[in-house]
Amino acid sequence: MSRTEFVIATAIILFVAFCLGWFANWLIHRFTRVAAGDVAQLDRMSQELHEAEETRDQAITYLQQREAELTNQLSQTEAELRAAMEGLRDARHEAEELRGYIERVTQGT
Repeated sequence: MSRTEFVIATAIILFVAFCLGWFANWLIHRFTRVAAGDVAQLDRMSQELHEAEETRDQAITYLQQREAELTNQLSQTEAELRAAMEGLRDARHEAEELRGYIERVTQGT
């Protein structure tokens, strides 16, 4: 093999290696490339997720406040019920005493 044939063979081998490298690079970028539409869709989805989390947090806060209000109202209602029951018990006791007094007075006359 002469010097010229050696240089030409080396040039062809280097050119083929360059072409294979370029093709491999193109394939890698082709398959790993993210389209602009996909990025926009991901941004939109992340924004919607963030808004949904904020809405969930607001709903949880509202429910906790509402539960506290209802618990307080229930406690007040139970206290009023106990007071009403005590008042009713006292009124019944007083009515029994008055009936007994009236019966004693009517029997004595």
